Amino acid sequence: MIHLVIVSVLVIISTVLLGLFLTNAPLLPVQASLQAETVDWLFGVHWWFIAFFVSLIVVFILYSVVVFRRRKGERGDGKYVTGSHQLEILWTIIPIGIVLWMAVIGANTLADVERRDPQAITVDVFASQWVWRFEYTVPVTGEGGEEVLTAVSSDTLVLPKNRQVILRLHSEDVIHSFFVPEFRVKQDVLPGGEEFVRELRVTPKLEGNFKVRCAEICGRLHYDMQADISVIDGSEFNAWLQEQAAGCVLSHEECGQRWAETFGCVACHSVNGDEGVGPTWQGLFGHEVPLTDGSTVIADEAYLHESIVNPNAKIVAGFQPGIMPQDFAERIIEQQIQQIIAFIMSLQ
Repeated sequence: MIHLVIVSVLVIISTVLLGLFLTNAPLLPVQASLQAETVDWLFGVHWWFIAFFVSLIVVFILYSVVVFRRRKGERGDGKYVTGSHQLEILWTIIPIGIVLWMAVIGANTLADVERRDPQAITVDVFASQWVWRFEYTVPVTGEGGEEVLTAVSSDTLVLPKNRQVILRLHSEDVIHSFFVPEFRVKQDVLPGGEEFVRELRVTPKLEGNFKVRCAEICGRLHYDMQADISVIDGSEFNAWLQEQAAGCVLSHEECGQRWAETFGCVACHSVNGDEGVGPTWQGLFGHEVPLTDGSTVIADEAYLHESIVNPNAKIVAGFQPGIMPQDFAERIIEQQIQQIIAFIMSLQ
């Protein structure tokens, strides 16, 4: 009996010390959303269970090794125990009860994370190899004074503080996964059209800059598939939306650079001569380009335009067909294409 009491006390002490360490150590990134608070509470429950079971196993093993070891000069075998029906019933019922209870609190946590706010705003998230693009629908005043909706595209996910955001996740090629560690939320992004669009809800509570990462291996540049997230005050967010909805008022070359970043062109085409998935844009315009069929072509405006809207028409030697998206003619308006071409022409 004395051994049971000692072991019980040691298990309790070990559980408390290890549990306090796990729940107070900076093991997780900063909480940047209301959903993170709920998820971290569930993490805390798991930490305490981990502390208890680790202590239970380790204390029993160490205590047995020290106290019940064979002393010098001792002979014979130890006591042989064939089994205990009571223990078997106990260690079956208790784990089942723990698992059922964890299922209940896990379901409640999921319900809290997915709780809907009728005032939530919606952002469409588009994932493609290897870039993120974010689209907002903004009401603006038309020329006749009427309110019309316009789409705003950005390569940075800008979110208002303390307001729920519905992220509608679209994939334009393969399976990706939207993951923001500080928000504690993650959701696979599936190809296949509207019926496969998934929604993720997040309510940022901390202003600052974060990163969205792809958490599903999606190809050669998966490791670099990241995008900036900026959480700002609600009034700043509204002003940013209206500014973006006003259109690009920069030069053609500067607007082209903006669209090239927004639509992910620079993820594959470098602008400094470095090798990438696609040919570099530096010094491309006006130069002779060797093709896979052995012919050559001058990279003039017509070639650049064709390479954007019909990328498989002429494949540059040393590169593979089918990697560049085939639907830029539908996703990008002609004015934006011309501005991207102007940007490429400026990279001499």
